[in-house]
Parts: sequence; C-alpha cells; structure tokens
Amino acid sequence: MSPVLTRYDLASPAATAFSTTRREGYSRGAYGRMNINPYCGDAPEHVAANRRLLAESLGVAESRLVVPHQVHGTVCRVVDESLFGLSAEARTAVLEGADALLTNCRGTCIGVSTADCIPVLLYDRAHHAAAAIHAGWRGTVQRIVARAVGRMNEAYHTQPQDLMAVIGPGISLARFEVGQEVYDAFAQAGHDMARIARRQDKWHIDLPLCNRLQLEQAGLHAEHITMSGICTYDRVDDYFSARRLGTASGRIYTGIVLH
Repeated sequence: MSPVLTRYDLASPAATAFSTTRREGYSRGAYGRMNINPYCGDAPEHVAANRRLLAESLGVAESRLVVPHQVHGTVCRVVDESLFGLSAEARTAVLEGADALLTNCRGTCIGVSTADCIPVLLYDRAHHAAAAIHAGWRGTVQRIVARAVGRMNEAYHTQPQDLMAVIGPGISLARFEVGQEVYDAFAQAGHDMARIARRQDKWHIDLPLCNRLQLEQAGLHAEHITMSGICTYDRVDDYFSARRLGTASGRIYTGIVLH
C-alpha cells in the first residue's frame, strides 16, 4: 500500500511538496483513509499506521514527520535539530499552538493539517529553507503568510524573490459562504474586498486569492506562486472537508520535505 499524494513542482529536486488525499491508508469512516492528524478524534492506532505509511513513502524517518497542533493563530515556530532530541511529550509541547512551521533541516518533513482551510508552502531556493502555513480565515485575516515570509527572513535571511510558493487544496469562493461578521473582520483588517469578496445570498470570500495577494504584497514573484485550484468542498471524495464531513473527520496534510 502507498498513499496517493498530490505533488507540486518547486522547480528544484532538493525539496518535495505534496498534499495527502483520502486514498489509501488505515483510517475509517469520516477519517478514511489517510489521516495523520492526532488532534481530530481519529483512532490513535490508525493515525500511527498512517504516519508510518506516509514517512516510508516520502523516504523520511517517521520521527522527522512534524505535525503541529494548530489553533487558528499566527505563531510561526522554527523547527531545528534540537526538536528531534526531545521526548515525545516535550516535542508535543513545542508544537502546541503553532500555525506555521519553518525549517532548514534536511531529511525533515514539516506540514500543516487542513480540511477547508488553506495550506501554504514556501521554499527558499537560495538558502534551502521552507515553511508550511495553516491559513484558515482567522489566520488569513491576520496575514499569517506574510508573517511567515518575515520570519523566514529573520531565521534564514530569506529574500521574497527567492521563494517558491504553493497554495494547496482548500475551500473555494463559491463554497465559502460567511456571515457579515467574517466579512467585516476582513474589511476592518484592510483587505481588498473588491477582489476577494462576492455577495450572493450571503457574502463569499476567496481565501486562496487572499493568500496569493498577501504573498505578492510580501514581494514574491507572481510566477513563483502555484495555485492548486482544488476545492475541498467539491472534491470531498478525494480531500477532507469539514463543511461536508463535520469537524469529527480527517485532515489533509500538506507538507514539504527538504532533501
């Protein structure tokens, strides 16, 4: 058995970028089949088996497959070699509350878990460093992708023009209906509502586009940003969608491996 992955081209053999799909794996029901997230209610033995399967497929040690516990905030945590010398309990504590991970450690996979929220990957070709970002609507309002670009500059001297970016599977504008309070949060934060919002019966917001605009504003070249174009709500047979399956369901893991 091998997990079915959606892979992305970073124009470099030195890094592998991907998203998991629901195909293959050990989980069942709304968690089926490939879920490696231990925080969403799946059976621990299934999560562990899926982690082993994914790590083997990626050619990394299972201990170097890093999954944070996200809280819809903007904390960007650096993953360095010290993490891998910690006990399991201490490592869990370090990864608690992080919605973005950064690393320049080879043989390491960092990633984020989503099920309608927007996963974003960054790869610095000049410094061989990466980031994985969970951009739900709250993180998008607070410009978490721009914060991650800034943290990469602090940690690795990353320049935006050297970054390749992937905006992975997430809910589309057509399916992301929101209340007035969510629209107001974006508007009050200064986002370009004319570009990212549409009024139908209710407001709809384009989270993938909003994150793309933030990356461009941070200095990334437009041609270096890959949009998956995958709507999780519409493609629930292949990708997890909390709006379709409920929150007691699996999560997509969108990650990047540095070789």
